[in-house]
Amino acid sequence: MAKKTKWVYFYGGGKAEGDGSMKQLLGGKGAGLAEMTRIGLPVPGGFTITTEACAAYSKAGKRWPAGLEAEVKQHLRKLETTCKKKFGNKKDPLLVSVRSGAAVSMPGMMETILNLGLNDESVEGLAKASNNRRFALDTYRRFIMMYGSTAKGVERELFDEALDHLKNNHTRQRIGKPENMQVLDTEVNEFEFEQLIGDFKRIYREHAGEDFPQDPIAQLEGAISAVFDSWMADKAVTYRKVEKITGLAGTGVNVVQMVYGNMGDDSGTGVCFTRDPSTGENEYYGDLLLNAQGEDVVAGVRTPVKLYELKSILPEVYEQLEAVRAMLEIHYQDMQDLEFTFERGKLYMLQCRTGKRSPTAAFKIAVDQATKPVIPAGEIKRLVRKKYLPKSYAKRAAKPVITKEQAIKRITAADIERLFYPVIDPETPSQELSSRRLGNGINAVPGAAGGKIVFTAAEAESSAANGDKVILVRKETSPEDVGGMHAAQGILTATGGKTSHAAVVARGWGKCCIVGCEALRIDYKAQTMALNGKTLKAGDYITLDGSSGDIYDGQLGLVPPIEPREYHELMKWCDGLRRLRVRTNADTPNDAKKAIELGAEGIGLCRTEHMFFETEARRLAIQEMIVADTEVARRTALDKLLPFQRGDFEGIFEAMDGLPVTIRLVDPPLHEFLPQSDEDAKRLAQHAGVSVDFIHQRSEQLHESNPMLGHRGCRLSITYPEILEMQVRAIIEAAINCKKKGKKVLPEIMIPLSIDAKELGILVEKTKALADAILDESGVQLNYMVGTMIETPRAAITADKIAGVAEFFSFGTNDLTQTCMGLSRDDAGRFLPEYVDEARAGIFPDDPFQVLDQDGVGQLVQMGIERGRATNPKLKIGICGEHGGEAKSVKFCHREGMDYVSCSPYRVPIARLAAAQAVIEDGAASKGKGKGKASKATRKPAAKATSKKKTAKKKTAKKSPATKTKKKTTKRARKK
Repeated sequence: MAKKTKWVYFYGGGKAEGDGSMKQLLGGKGAGLAEMTRIGLPVPGGFTITTEACAAYSKAGKRWPAGLEAEVKQHLRKLETTCKKKFGNKKDPLLVSVRSGAAVSMPGMMETILNLGLNDESVEGLAKASNNRRFALDTYRRFIMMYGSTAKGVERELFDEALDHLKNNHTRQRIGKPENMQVLDTEVNEFEFEQLIGDFKRIYREHAGEDFPQDPIAQLEGAISAVFDSWMADKAVTYRKVEKITGLAGTGVNVVQMVYGNMGDDSGTGVCFTRDPSTGENEYYGDLLLNAQGEDVVAGVRTPVKLYELKSILPEVYEQLEAVRAMLEIHYQDMQDLEFTFERGKLYMLQCRTGKRSPTAAFKIAVDQATKPVIPAGEIKRLVRKKYLPKSYAKRAAKPVITKEQAIKRITAADIERLFYPVIDPETPSQELSSRRLGNGINAVPGAAGGKIVFTAAEAESSAANGDKVILVRKETSPEDVGGMHAAQGILTATGGKTSHAAVVARGWGKCCIVGCEALRIDYKAQTMALNGKTLKAGDYITLDGSSGDIYDGQLGLVPPIEPREYHELMKWCDGLRRLRVRTNADTPNDAKKAIELGAEGIGLCRTEHMFFETEARRLAIQEMIVADTEVARRTALDKLLPFQRGDFEGIFEAMDGLPVTIRLVDPPLHEFLPQSDEDAKRLAQHAGVSVDFIHQRSEQLHESNPMLGHRGCRLSITYPEILEMQVRAIIEAAINCKKKGKKVLPEIMIPLSIDAKELGILVEKTKALADAILDESGVQLNYMVGTMIETPRAAITADKIAGVAEFFSFGTNDLTQTCMGLSRDDAGRFLPEYVDEARAGIFPDDPFQVLDQDGVGQLVQMGIERGRATNPKLKIGICGEHGGEAKSVKFCHREGMDYVSCSPYRVPIARLAAAQAVIEDGAASKGKGKGKASKATRKPAAKATSKKKTAKKKTAKKSPATKTKKKTTKRARKK
């Protein structure tokens, strides 16, 4: 007999069926509530419906799976026993909230319904039981609005408009409040709420097509189904797509006993972080509202109170929160995002999850938690003395809660990427800042952003798709805005605090955000915003400073920020741990210098062809060489290029200051360098002394149907050896010039796109013969190497033979991905999104041009390494495609025993981090730097270039003219 599926897990009374490890089954919220219950925190009773139930519901065409209804009713009875109240009771009813909760936090993307269980009769019972009729009516109107908008699809704006109409036409007159001042929900009295409930029920009936349900069980079933449905709502699907969240079954549903923050001034609700999510400072941080319910805080219905103010308003509640803060940081070993309610002075915890944070905060929190205690000793003693903090936690609170390795594991590639988001140029004159300053809001997410004003999420998405940078300006954001929020450079809202929807979502993306700009007036119909006397329209530019909260008129210059001290400290920990070296792809001295600043240990790819486009003189010289139809004419043109190339290489060698530099010989097909317009063709014809017709004729001759697989790479050097000769001469002469200046130089000459050992052997022999002759003539000692890029399946398959003539391999995984998978990187964008979209075909987990395809391309890389090192165990091996800066791909390179990865300068820190995480993940951290656990990851460093006399000949599977040249001298020891 098949085992019965358990759909529901209970918690309450200090006990829980689930725990914090069950996020995949219970969702993050359900697992958090169960875990907080287990460790003794004050949590209302409740039960969680599993994510598997959500998946079964969706699979069955929106029908509850068998047994779920019975389990829900069973656990509802259990909750009644725990709370000593009856669900649906007319005199003192048990009310519940119904909340979503996926395994991965998706703030605001799915649904929540509060105060469920009220009807026309039980609201009067709640009024009598609480001795507060206003509270009961306020609670009922909230429930009608949330149930109507969530379970029945009634537009939330209809309820909001009714409430605003009541406040402005009744409450304002009653209390005599001026027109320029906002009427608060707390100023609405019970008689006005009674009228509003009638209006809400009318709106519900007109738009839902039925009367508001009075049966609490029917309400509960409708709410649970609504939360299930919200998993596949457009906003939730969009958020998962943006955040690359895949592989989840669905959302959990949490049915929780209601506790009331809207019972009076001794009650309230809040959202807080155990550390400042913007700066990472170790201070309790958050917002709360007195006499309110949870949704009020994130919705921005009124300006919240800062959490620290609770210390003077209700000191005992604040001290309870301080103890909870310490316990949860110790227990979860990370900064936590908390939701809480206090009812008549008693604290209840409603949610606990790892908090989203800014990039700066991510590094500070990680380093501080690995090096400092959770809270000061004085605070520990005080909380223990008052019996808020258990003694079992006191000792753990006095020391760091994580190790350095845990700190490294916690940081993500996105944290590093976002750390380099721009700030306003500090060189901007203060007078200009003052004159442009429009106003100020709450600095929700640091950084700076500029762009055109748009007022809707749809406009943001369409404008961004057209290449425009935009700022999304809203009164407040809602989950429906998530697509436009992601498309925008920055976000500005008139309401909300640092825990509002806009702030929480933007913080998760590291996107500049200012909220709570109370002076901001938005007219959606007129498409204008007004701020302190200045009116701007859609399409006008503004600049946001998310660090200060300032808003500026027009475009201000933006520059990269200064990294926090903790970033450099943690990266030093990474460097002390990793085995894999990290180089950069750089084509200019400036790129090289920036890469060194970011921790690069050499250049793994210098693309010589990029240098040809820097000036008109260079472009004309390379074009003249290409259109030449004789060797003499080509050499004449190449002589003009030689000094340019030599100077470029000198600059790069000097910038790298003794670090290895891998220079790839020219790679693209020649026709890519030719003029594209008639005007450019005329200019080249005049320069080369030929007719325009001749230029067009040569262009046609060089044109290829499939240039990616055509006359390019080493094939150019086979047919036009004079190109190879010019480039090798430029490299060696530049190195000699640097050596004469006392600079250490380590050039590595890389021949691209080789597919055969004989082919490569011919070019290696030519390279060494010329290089050695130049060195003999100069009398300068120089170490250099000659190797190749492995970019085709055949090169990987025959790597044992190619290793007989190459001193190093560099896997060019951009082209290897194209040739292995039969995908064009330039054209695959038309269909590849469908292949990686989980909601569509979902064939690949990632774009293979962004994340290395380990199942296919990775197997070729593995084969190339194994076969290459079978011939030469000390073969130096690296990777120089952009995969070298992607975390999962870097970890693959570590496991396969590569010596280094190479990537663009700003991805160097990501590679450094991933290389350290790889060591931790394979369990080698305790063995020290360079001691990877897996045998592939413990390869000895590749041998340096050796002298001609000392190089031993290697045996190869098949001797050929190519293999006979293997290991010919690459080190020239010459004495002047």
